Amino acid sequence: MNRSYSKSLLLVGIAVGTGTAAPVARADASSLQIPAGIAGSSVPAMHVPMAARSGVSAIRPADNVDAANRAALREPGSYHYLNAVQVYPYSAGALYRVFAAPERVSDIMLEPGETLIAVAAGDTVRWTVGDTASGAGETRRTHILVKPLAPGLSTNVVITTDRRAYHLLLSSTAASAMTALSWTYPEDALLALRRAEAAAAARTPAASGLMLEDLSFGYTISGDSPVWRPQQVFDDGRQTFIAFAPAIAASEAPPLFVIDAKGRTMLVNYRMAGRYYIVDRLFDVAELRLGEKPQTIVRIVRDGQTGKRRRPS
Repeated sequence: MNRSYSKSLLLVGIAVGTGTAAPVARADASSLQIPAGIAGSSVPAMHVPMAARSGVSAIRPADNVDAANRAALREPGSYHYLNAVQVYPYSAGALYRVFAAPERVSDIMLEPGETLIAVAAGDTVRWTVGDTASGAGETRRTHILVKPLAPGLSTNVVITTDRRAYHLLLSSTAASAMTALSWTYPEDALLALRRAEAAAAARTPAASGLMLEDLSFGYTISGDSPVWRPQQVFDDGRQTFIAFAPAIAASEAPPLFVIDAKGRTMLVNYRMAGRYYIVDRLFDVAELRLGEKPQTIVRIVRDGQTGKRRRPS
């Protein structure tokens, strides 16, 4: 390489054969001496990171970790106290602060009935971590007890149970210590409410004012055997009731088609009440169909009626 070209590009280097740092050269584009053999050639541009071009230092991955931990941290608040117990709303992935002090035991209370699987602490030399329980049966409650040996310490604790995982950040002070902490579980309460509503709906009668002597159970169910296959079909002379197994609540419900005397298929209106289809008319032949090819078909025929089973093409 032409020596004048290489020197003009040199910014910081080691002087050849001397082992000493070469002086920093400051040059602009006009001072560069480009040899004739290179001047007309295509030279790939050197990639410069965006952070370097903008003058902003690149964000380290560790900075992202620290930022995420700060965002997930839940601190004690006066409005979350029940007597001396700090009550946090539980959220999966949140990080809960626990302040402790030497010669004080802080009690981490799990949900009643929750079974402890494991407890892991980052520092088991300067922190004492143990567990005990209170109550019995459904009210049995696990308590994780923590105590630091000195102020100014920090570590984390992970608690796993048969229901969830807890992540805690423990900090020790000279005298201020949390007596106890526990959690509320908003998502679990919402799921329990929905289950209760579903159970209540399942117990609700499909219709009122029905007289047993007016009901006709003369229907034959045939065809495929999916999980939603009806258990029973009956009518009161005005409406037809199709009773499914409770599993219908967790599966895709099939549409109902009525087949007339000429074999024509019509989609019929109906409503669902609990595990029942209620059709505001009577029919001789009907089919519940789901899927395409192959299509699952369950046929319902009123006694005394005939007609070949038709599987749509």
